[in-house]
Order: sequence, then structure tokens, then C-alpha cells
Amino acid sequence: MRRLEQAAVEAGATWEGLMEHAGLGVAREALRSLGAPVGRRVVVLVGPGNNGGDGLVVARHLHDAGAVVALYLWRRQGAEDDANWQQCRQRGIIEHEAAHDPDLHWLTATLEGTALVVDALLGMGASRHLDPSLAAIVARVNAVRRRARVTADSHPLVVAVDLPTGVQAESGAVLGTALYADLTVATGLPKPGLFAYPGRMYRGHLALAELEIPTHDLEALMSDLLTAAYARSLLPERPLDAHKGSFGKVMVVAGSLRYPGAAFLACAGAARAGAGLVTLAGARTVLGMAARLPEVTVLPLAEGDWGALGPAALEEFGKEVTGYKALVLGPGLGQADSTRAFVERAFGLDTPKTKPRVGFFSSSAEEQPSTSSAVPSLPLTVLDADGLNLLATIDDWSERLPKECFVFTPHPGELRRLLKVESLPEDRLAVVREAAERWGQVVVLKGATTLIAAPDGRLLVHDGANPALATAGTGDVLAGVIGGLLAQGLALYDAAALGVYLHGAAGARVRDDMGEMGTLAGDLLPELPRTIKDLRYAHG
Repeated sequence: MRRLEQAAVEAGATWEGLMEHAGLGVAREALRSLGAPVGRRVVVLVGPGNNGGDGLVVARHLHDAGAVVALYLWRRQGAEDDANWQQCRQRGIIEHEAAHDPDLHWLTATLEGTALVVDALLGMGASRHLDPSLAAIVARVNAVRRRARVTADSHPLVVAVDLPTGVQAESGAVLGTALYADLTVATGLPKPGLFAYPGRMYRGHLALAELEIPTHDLEALMSDLLTAAYARSLLPERPLDAHKGSFGKVMVVAGSLRYPGAAFLACAGAARAGAGLVTLAGARTVLGMAARLPEVTVLPLAEGDWGALGPAALEEFGKEVTGYKALVLGPGLGQADSTRAFVERAFGLDTPKTKPRVGFFSSSAEEQPSTSSAVPSLPLTVLDADGLNLLATIDDWSERLPKECFVFTPHPGELRRLLKVESLPEDRLAVVREAAERWGQVVVLKGATTLIAAPDGRLLVHDGANPALATAGTGDVLAGVIGGLLAQGLALYDAAALGVYLHGAAGARVRDDMGEMGTLAGDLLPELPRTIKDLRYAHG
């Protein structure tokens, strides 16, 4: 956004013009939320810099619409050279300096009975903890807003300009404390911190005030929101003359004695996403334990101790998997040594050997396996859960895996293990984009805000926070859904994006029908085809 604003100025726009557009856009959104403005009291919190300048523009427009406006100024200087400030003074708008209100008595009294508070204290450049005097202002507004809610009084509607004060623009980190907004009006483009937690909890509803920035400059950006329209464009066709082979075959390698249900959920997710045929491959004992759809076929694999995949499993797997368009590996698979060896050899990451071999499995039990720089026998693969945990234990895996053949679906802990770091940096967008580019794979970082990154730098943000999805097994369903879409011919990035959207939309249907507590991952399954139907036919 900073680069775009500077480019717009260099192309002939002015900072004053950009500020006018931003302030007018925020004022329009504020008026939509406020309703009839005449006689309603408004407090505009004005800080230094461009964000405060936007706030002065907002104050002017709200005054002109009939509101009774007061300015509360924190460290803003240079009124004589500030055209927007002068226009407020020409209108007789009340103003009060925070420096003259050390105990916040004036602010507290003014907030009582106020219908609207506009937060224009800090913009997107904030990176350090709030100054104590500013933190006190934020805390007082939050307290008044909270008290009014508890007592069922009408509380002031808080509208933040661009970002709530105290939320860091790139990462969503809270800079000590932050102001809770009911509505945030982003200027130009929404900032990443509005979607990343904990900042997401402070933004309220989100609206956009457009700026005079050329459309082609906006379209050149590589991050975007995952919307219904975007997802709809990715839906695979379902021709009338289709048969099961038209929609591809998915093999799911999943489940263990401890987690047999993960195999069922992943298989059901693939089937409900529209795959023509789903096969569950696993240790024979585990297949006997796992509940499964009658439509799902099985591939029993040799097992080792305690139901783990055995040494001979790879050969059985290798004979069958070449006929499949997609592979899902990892949900509930366990981390036994023999399972790790299976993953190493399947992906060509085993230790070198002296004798050559054919394909990706050895021709004899005595022969030591070797490293392979590519695994052409394997289909496009979704690697999830224990598949990722096992991969993280293998040295130099990222240099040896074939590029652009995998969708990784880690939660933050799994991503941390893959990166071999103690904790993830706050800027999750930068982390997931860098990981996708470095590894050459599509990465889906799961969370309340899910991020989908491609090796070429593209990145999608899915703002789908939903407590109903915070339950065991929902990630297994997502892995299966993405695998089912890969089987239908979607590219890695497209399958990941559409899978995340469908999973989130199905979760929203579950929440709306059943609430946020007590829902199960299996509740998503019948909602997936309904979600696809609604998405496909939303516009007739």
C-alpha cells in the first residue's frame, strides 16, 4: 500500500487528494452505520501523520452531514499549515488537546452520550508498543464501550480508519493494547493485520474506502482474499455424459491404531468433494477398525508392529498408486519408524545405495534403497498431519522433493517443525509465502485465518474464523477435499484454494445450523455437496 500510494503521487495524484478520498470513503461508511446523523454526537480521535489527516477529513464530512463533532487531538501539531485542520476550525468544530486532559476527564465526559467514535490516532506505520498516554486513551474508550454493553446502554459505535489503533499492519500483532472497533474502514486495500490474529479480533466489520490508484497497479498485487466469486471460478465441470472415471481416483494413505477415524474423515472428504473413486490404503488391522463409507474401496498394506505400515507395504502401494490422479498421505498415520521409512522411500528420500533400482521401491528385501531426485510414479499429493511430521525429521527433504508436486497442509505447529524453528514470526503471510517459494510447493497454513501460498508468490487469505471448526478431525476432512479436487483435474494451487473455501463454507453452514459448541468434524461431510451446489448455482 505504501508503494502504491507513492506510485500514485508520482503519476500525478496528490497526497491531499488521496487523503480526501480516504476520509470521504470512511465518512460514507460511518454514516451508513450511524444512520440519521443530524444532532448525533461524534468524537474524532486525531493523531499525527496521514491517519490523523484522514480523521480530520472524516470530521468535516460528518459535520456537514449534520452531526455534532468534537476533535480529540493527540500530539498533532502544525495547525497553521494543515488545510484539513483549518477547514474544521472554519466550521467551528470543537477541539480539545489530550495533553490538556491528563486524567482523561474531558474525554470520559464527552464519550457519555456519544453515538460515534472515529479512531484516527495511528496508521499503518505503527510498530512499537503504544506510548503510555496513547494507551490510556485506548483503554478509556474500550472501558466506556464495554461498560455500555454490560449495562445494556447504547454504546458508542467505534469506527477505525484503516486499522484500529494498536494493531500492527503487517502481522496483526497487538502493540501492548489495542482499540476495539465495531467497523474498520480500510483505505485503498485491507492490510494483512486485519486478517491475522490477534488483530482480527479488534477490527469488527470490514469495509473499504477506495483511493485514486490505477486498477492495473492493484491487480499486480500477489495477495488476495479468497471470496465466493474466486472459488466459483475454480469449480470443475460436471458434464452430463460423465462416468466415475471422469472425476478421477484418489488414494488415501491414513489411519493407525490410535487414529482410525482420521482415515474415514479424509476419505469421506475426498468423496464429498466429487472424486469419482476413493481408495483407503492402510495396515490391515487398521482397515478392520476404521469406519468407512461403503463406497470407499480398500488397499490392505503389510503392517509392522502395533498396526504401523510394515517393510513390505511400499511394494504393495507402488503397484497400485500409479493408476490414481491424487494421493492424500498422513492423516492419523502415526510416526512409527517403519512408517517413516515408508515415507522416505515413497518420496525418494531414503539413503543412497550402491546398486541401481527400478522405480521407487526396491526389487529385493536385502537391497538398500537409494535417493531419487524425482518420483514420477506418484500422483499429485496432499501431505497432511503425520505425513508432514515425518517429513520434518528427514534431512534436506526440501532440496530433494520434486518441485510443484505437493500441497502441504500444516497447522502452525507442523509448519514450525518443517521450518525447524522454536516459534513462528508474527508476520504469518511473509512466513508462508517464503516457505512456498523456498520449497517449491503449495502451502496451506491452517488457522482461524487460513493462508494459501504458491511457489510463484501468489497468496490467498481466507478470513473464515469459526469456533465450530476448532475440533479434532476437521483438518483430515480438508486434506481429503483438496485431494478430491486434485483428482478432478484442478491444479495444486486451485485445488487448495477451492478446498479451503468449501471447507470453510461448509463449516459456516454447520455453525448456523448447530451452533459453535458440540459440533464434530463429521458434521461437515453432508454439508460439502450442499455448499458446492449453492456456490455453483448462486447466480442461476
